[in-house]
Amino acid sequence: MADNLKGKIKEYGLGTKTSYDGHRTLNKDGTFNVTKTNRPFLERFNFFHSLISMPWWRFFVIILIGYFVINIFFAGLYVWIGVENLTGINSSDNAKAFLEAFFFSAQTVTTLGYGRVAPIGVTANIVAAIESMLGLLSFALATGMVYGRFSKPRPKIKYSSHAVVAPFKAINGFMFKIVNPHENQLLDVEANLTLSMKKDDSGARDFYQLELQIPKVIFFPYMWTIVHPIEETSPLFNLDEACVLEKDAEFIVSIKAFDESFSQHIYSRSSYKASEIKWGEKFVYTVKSENGGMIVDVGRLDETEQINLN
Repeated sequence: MADNLKGKIKEYGLGTKTSYDGHRTLNKDGTFNVTKTNRPFLERFNFFHSLISMPWWRFFVIILIGYFVINIFFAGLYVWIGVENLTGINSSDNAKAFLEAFFFSAQTVTTLGYGRVAPIGVTANIVAAIESMLGLLSFALATGMVYGRFSKPRPKIKYSSHAVVAPFKAINGFMFKIVNPHENQLLDVEANLTLSMKKDDSGARDFYQLELQIPKVIFFPYMWTIVHPIEETSPLFNLDEACVLEKDAEFIVSIKAFDESFSQHIYSRSSYKASEIKWGEKFVYTVKSENGGMIVDVGRLDETEQINLN
């Protein structure tokens, strides 16, 4: 393939060499298919990013575990210095005394303090003061994390599970569909499509910026079929399904939009491997008018029908 093809990118930031077939640069969920090894132990963790990005259920599990660990630790500390230093605990049963100390710790760490149990003596008061300060800092941190999670825009753009090569005007086109399944409004939606293919004479890869029929829409209330016309200047011109598979092609999609709810720009990514392209099929139109409005059937995003190529 000639090196002067329109849209060729010299460096895309994803590397031009590959040592095996079937290499996927970008996962379907938009994450990069990269694992970093041989890193120093402390550089493997980014607690803020992890707590902000992880699923809600895992976030709350970590918060609950941290809450119980702190209270168990301080309850053990109160038992160790002697429960006689806590007024209101008169039990000789160690298990019951520990349970009472645990509940006192829970009241202290939350600065609640019912008053039935209170520390007496310098040692118990020092421990209670340290715990209350730790509780204030911990809940301030947890509150900030919760706010950060709510205030972080999360793009939920849904991509068709496969792309198609279908007739487009007098030629053919590479197409895929996207939809915003939520009620928030996205504005100034821009699409970017890049093709990665192995070179004919080596294991290295070339990257091509593919021109789109419509690269940007102002409003995005419906589904959007994104089309790359396969013209003479396209790197896909004169390539059939077997050639695209042989070249281990990967189509990398990047979407940028303005989220009206958060008043921020959001970014979404996905990709299609050569095996995820259906040749000689087109997407079914899934928008219809009903009761004076438009209905978008999101569940039919992947529905296609066969058609002859040009």
